[in-house]
Amino acid sequence: MKLVILSGGSGKRLWPLSNESRSKQFLKVLENDNGELESMVQRVWQQLDRSGLRRDAYIATGEGQVEMMYSQLGSEIEIITEPERRDTYPAIALAAVYLYSVVGASLDETIVVMPVDPYVEDTFFEKTKELERVLAASGADLALMGVKPTYPSEKYGYIVPVAPSDGGMAKTVEGNEDFFTVHSFKEKPRKEEAEAMIEQAALWNCGVFAFRLDFLINLLIVGGHPIQYEEMAKKYSTLPKTSFDYEIVERASRIVALPYEGEWKDLGTWNTLTEQMDTPVIGKGIIGGVSSNTHVVNELDIPITLLGLSDVVVAASPDGILVADKSASPMIKEVMKHDDQRPMYEERRWGSYRVLDYLKYPDGRQVLTKRICVASGQNLSYQYHQLRDEVWTVISGHGEMVMNGDFRTVRTGDVLVISRNNRHSLRAVTEMEIIEVQTGTKLVEEDIVRLAFDWNEIIQLRHA
Repeated sequence: MKLVILSGGSGKRLWPLSNESRSKQFLKVLENDNGELESMVQRVWQQLDRSGLRRDAYIATGEGQVEMMYSQLGSEIEIITEPERRDTYPAIALAAVYLYSVVGASLDETIVVMPVDPYVEDTFFEKTKELERVLAASGADLALMGVKPTYPSEKYGYIVPVAPSDGGMAKTVEGNEDFFTVHSFKEKPRKEEAEAMIEQAALWNCGVFAFRLDFLINLLIVGGHPIQYEEMAKKYSTLPKTSFDYEIVERASRIVALPYEGEWKDLGTWNTLTEQMDTPVIGKGIIGGVSSNTHVVNELDIPITLLGLSDVVVAASPDGILVADKSASPMIKEVMKHDDQRPMYEERRWGSYRVLDYLKYPDGRQVLTKRICVASGQNLSYQYHQLRDEVWTVISGHGEMVMNGDFRTVRTGDVLVISRNNRHSLRAVTEMEIIEVQTGTKLVEEDIVRLAFDWNEIIQLRHA
């Protein structure tokens, strides 16, 4: 059994902490068993490890999230990179082709797909293992896992079974659990509809499903799509920009569902996320007066003081400040949908950076100031820029730098001038902090030509 973990998201629902490069699954606001803050993706990855599923797990994500994935989970993870953001059908198709043509998975292999950020108990992942058996026992095209509802929610989708009188219920081979044949799906019903469906043993759709690899590979062949990874990646933009549900699930001839009974939550809004936070204040902040069910999440160095307000969330980051009644917080996605501000904070495999200042002058010149942190032992890629000049001031730590083939040590107090087209890289011997000032007429993250990533390879290129 192979797992494909889907990691996407535009980063609007938990603004201002989430943005286009840092979606909700990367926010470190959950407390682990050691009392340390971790992100949703880190929590899920540890759960996969405890369940014995980690070594067969692959993360499918867009190019914009790759660096942060490596930063939070380490460089050993296997990532299937989507050339562009499309939808779940292209992402899953690309992952299936990767498993088939690169990993060499058998066409009989069971592929389980799940989202990257469910808030669940470890038993959820143990239950996931049963999908392989259910798929084989039922002979179905798809086997889904659904959550037994605890209340008639209007926020979730529902998996509706075929009525028992129509032969909807079936036993697994071992006879330990029931799985049922799926009749239909219903997205975000009214409360009365949800109550009626729960009476019919409907399940919340948690986005977890399984299929045999040959099921999807054969569909790709019939559709005239390539089944070799490199070719599929080149033609990725030609795949339908649509969901897997619409393109595949709704056309499958037989679907079965396996019920899961346990905690499951979608922490997609500030009101649901703060329910799972163990502390009311993260970062510099004070809550005083008569306040209840109130949270402050502050990534700035400026303290926030909140007095006498209940059911409120205050979130602050370099991207902005949100003050909202928790019940109104889901509106943020709609409010911010036309906002195109560049992300002001990003995590990379080597560390992180925060934008301190950004100015545009009437003559077209732009000046961008960043505070960059490079973790001990990590290095930037060997790269150059075509549209900007940079000046680095090392404010702490020491390391090694290569510039146009020349090698030098750098330490606190050094000022480095990097003109456009100058090839350069830096390796931190100890953790380093650098103030970087960019100047040019177009300051964008895409203005990077990377020549190498590995430090040993960079040193070899220096001597070439």
